[in-house]
Amino acid sequence: MTRRRRERELVGPWRKLHLALWLVGLAILIWQGWIWPGVLVLLALSALLEVILLKVAPQAFEDEPAAAQPAAPAVAPAAPQHRFELLPTNCPKCGAPVRGEEVKWTGAQSADCLYCSANLPMIRPGQAAA
Repeated sequence: MTRRRRERELVGPWRKLHLALWLVGLAILIWQGWIWPGVLVLLALSALLEVILLKVAPQAFEDEPAAAQPAAPAVAPAAPQHRFELLPTNCPKCGAPVRGEEVKWTGAQSADCLYCSANLPMIRPGQAAA
């Protein structure tokens, strides 16, 4: 059986400090032409920085990387249920035909005419359209 070692990852400004060490170190190595042996020294300095941070500032590390943790499923808010059957067939103000897919819904049971922006009265179930 193999044991999975808990991975720790630097977070916040500590991650930026670690990145700065690498960028400055690589720039110096390229500038001086010490690429091959210098990369090994830079690797040792990086590991030494992590050990020092682990002892001095343990809050600099996150126990598990955020990407490895399963994300909580995002729950989309339920869309309002528009009741097309409550709309009148024509706008009472301008007389334009009213289609439930084309009106501007201002609430779950409130809509405005697409042409004149008048608030459309909802017809109660069982009431005949005027």
